[in-house]
Amino acid sequence: MQVLQDVSLRSHNTFGLEALARHWITITATEQLQDLLRDPAYRSVPKMILGGGSNVLFTQDFEGLLIKVAIPGISVVEEDDQSIFVRSGAGVGWHELVMHCIERGYGGIENLSLIPGTVGAAPMQNIGAYGVEIKDVFSSLEAVEVATGDLRTFASADCQFGYRSSVFKHELKGQYIITSVTLRLRKQPVLNISYGAISETLAQKGISEPTMRDVSEAVIEIRRSKLPDPRQIGNAGSFFKNPVIPRTQYEALLIDYPTMPGYPAEEAVKVPAGWLIEQCGWKGKRLGNIGVHDKQALVLVHFGGGRGDALMALARDIKASVLQKFGITIEPEVNMV
Repeated sequence: MQVLQDVSLRSHNTFGLEALARHWITITATEQLQDLLRDPAYRSVPKMILGGGSNVLFTQDFEGLLIKVAIPGISVVEEDDQSIFVRSGAGVGWHELVMHCIERGYGGIENLSLIPGTVGAAPMQNIGAYGVEIKDVFSSLEAVEVATGDLRTFASADCQFGYRSSVFKHELKGQYIITSVTLRLRKQPVLNISYGAISETLAQKGISEPTMRDVSEAVIEIRRSKLPDPRQIGNAGSFFKNPVIPRTQYEALLIDYPTMPGYPAEEAVKVPAGWLIEQCGWKGKRLGNIGVHDKQALVLVHFGGGRGDALMALARDIKASVLQKFGITIEPEVNMV
């Protein structure tokens, strides 16, 4: 294993922001990671895990050891009459895994097409889109404990999945590094086309009996129409989570804002954060080298030459304006360093 010094992170985060990692190492096997964590030379050094860099905002240099998890491999580890269990290394691109499964007829994650990032990051924030979350197909994951280098298996209940959250973002934050994820997928897919604009997009294409690939292509088309390509303009996709508020609060807000969208979430209502931000006048607003996307107010963008702390300040201002106007607190989905 080679530890590099003063590595530029510009090409390793989808915002395209310049920052340095004082120490950098690429891990391609679980055993490498265990050896690293048990090495006395690095035991007390602050550590950060980096996957695809699609959910991080660097506001400064990272003075510790940045561990790039690049563990490869996709394989079938078990199957029965209805299900097939697919295990993926944490370094595999999430969309790569989705395409791999669609090609082989493994159903359940086609609605999660084109979500950026790696497989290892997916369960950390319980990624989701168009009526599907990773918890719906999750079987187990393996992770190495940072303090000891020991390998542990986590079942679904252990992960404490919630809306864009898991135990790895709360009680166990920074304590484990995910090395592999196993999903339970269907041999006979049950398609979910009721959420968002999927059914409408399929109808426009004249598709009445869609396949998994049809659903995936519809999702990709919708996402590309709403979200900018990080290769063209720096961004991390949706910057804020959609807030979940009490039903009584939502009904009270409807009096003043009758067009406010809302979706049932158990005893509460989920309100689109993009709609709230747009109503506050942020959509398309540019402040020098940073701004809010002109097609989707949920996306903060970096035009080049900007600073991460300026983006963080913009996020704070947006959060404050939504709270002032609606009395709703929106929280970032993106991790800030």
